[in-house]
Amino acid sequence: MAADEAKAKGNAAFSAGRFDEAAGHFGDAIALAPDNHVLFSNRSAAYASLHRYKEALADAERTVALKPDWAKGYSRLGAARLGSGDAAGAVEAYEKGLALDPSNAALKDGLAQARSALPRRPASGADAIGKIFQGPDLWSKIAADPTTRAYLDQPDFMQMLRDLQRNPGNLNNYLSDPRMMQVLSLMLNVKVQNQSNGPSEPAPAPTPAKSSPPPPQKQPETKPREPEPEPVEMTDEEKERKERKAAAQKEKEAGNAAYKKKDFETAIQHYTKAMELDDEDISYLTNRAAVYLEMGQYDDCIKDCDTAVERGRELRADFKMVSRALTRKGTALAKLAKTSKDYDVAIETFQKALTEHRNPDTLKRLNDAERAKKELEQQEYYDPKLADEEREKGNEFFKQQKYPEAVKHYTEALRRNPKDPKVYSNRAACYTKLGAMPEGLKDAEKCIELDPTFSKGYTRKGAIQFFMKEYDKAMETYQEGLKHDPSNQELLDGVKRCIQQINKANRGDLTPEELKERQGKAMQDPEIQSILTDPVMRQVLIDFQENPRAAQDHLKNPGVKQKIQKLVSAGIVQMK
Repeated sequence: MAADEAKAKGNAAFSAGRFDEAAGHFGDAIALAPDNHVLFSNRSAAYASLHRYKEALADAERTVALKPDWAKGYSRLGAARLGSGDAAGAVEAYEKGLALDPSNAALKDGLAQARSALPRRPASGADAIGKIFQGPDLWSKIAADPTTRAYLDQPDFMQMLRDLQRNPGNLNNYLSDPRMMQVLSLMLNVKVQNQSNGPSEPAPAPTPAKSSPPPPQKQPETKPREPEPEPVEMTDEEKERKERKAAAQKEKEAGNAAYKKKDFETAIQHYTKAMELDDEDISYLTNRAAVYLEMGQYDDCIKDCDTAVERGRELRADFKMVSRALTRKGTALAKLAKTSKDYDVAIETFQKALTEHRNPDTLKRLNDAERAKKELEQQEYYDPKLADEEREKGNEFFKQQKYPEAVKHYTEALRRNPKDPKVYSNRAACYTKLGAMPEGLKDAEKCIELDPTFSKGYTRKGAIQFFMKEYDKAMETYQEGLKHDPSNQELLDGVKRCIQQINKANRGDLTPEELKERQGKAMQDPEIQSILTDPVMRQVLIDFQENPRAAQDHLKNPGVKQKIQKLVSAGIVQMK
């Protein structure tokens, strides 16, 4: 139980950003429970937040050793390795974690960061030239040139082109193919000559004998200019293919126009006709799927998307197009999940789409689906009766001063019924006992938000603020509670305690230790900082030191007086 208390204190300190303190508490817990992998994981996170990556790495390695099948341990290991400058080791750790939990968002984000930190291989010449095969005009140029047009009907050549679109660096593998050289010549707009036709150095002239007259020079023969090759006429089959593609594009444009007008039936007819004319462009399928999606015909949409993905992979289509088809399928599945209550398939489909292309719209749809799933699970988990039972169990542990156990049951009660202000009030009291003030304050504020007339919420919040020596804020909280319950003795007593502390500061009765502590606390308060940086208030403070009469005039202003009182309560200003 002592280990749990130390862990709770560590979690509270970590949440408040006090990482050094959190690491100390987790260390205390580890001393009591040395085989608890969660404690090593938590301390690793604290060390990493302090940029103490050597210690973070040691704890992460211990976490994985204790629990090798726990994905979160590899997240800690990856973060520690990345912080230590070992990007490759971080990639390995994150990949191992994803093998255990493929949908873990933290592991995915970490892996992306680690991969971006890996040293980049310099691009080769083949990479640079190969990128021309990724240009948008590749197909139109090949089809328009009579010397390369026929290559589009050759499956092996089409396979080479699609490979280059995905991997430009593979160009060297295909340069021995004359067809590839011809297309390369076309794309670079240069003529590639055979070596046998290249220019040659003239042979040296023979040296004539001294007794012989020089031979008569022979006039060079004029070589007739070779005629330009006649353009190759397209075959009837090629002409028909080109015409069908052009007609398919017109049908697509007509479908797009009908879609914009919400004339869905007409749009479907045009997209279907386009598919019949040209089955090598999956955009007709994805467009028709979009229409079915708008019409609420989700099964038809999913069917078209599946066909588009399958056909796209056969054609080695642009990965963005495949991603679009998967995204539309995921959207249809998410719509169906509203009635089937099964979001897992939709989430998985969106994840597959993101592996093809990381599109912001797809990522948003994935997040929406995951949020909808979580909300559905919460709705199904909702049970006020069981929540009351958990609250009573928490109350029993609270009476026994077993505060970590009480927090556990109160938390379960809130999962069963997140709208019960009493449970937030009770858990706030537990956190106060554990010294986890930020968590307790958050619960007290949530209690007040759910029921502004519930006095306990104000007494909890005021007590935490008083304990944190924020006496002005505690006073405001107690007074706000008294508006709803003027005779509440706890609230009245809270006001008296605050007045005593504020008057103690007003009289200048604070000890040097109290003054130093209160000032240090106050300087972290944004409201105090705002007052001290206000030019008007700075002049007021100067007058308090140098011009007492002017200072008295300032106190006649209610706003100034209130700010001065805050500074006095904080120990920044002392009035005697």
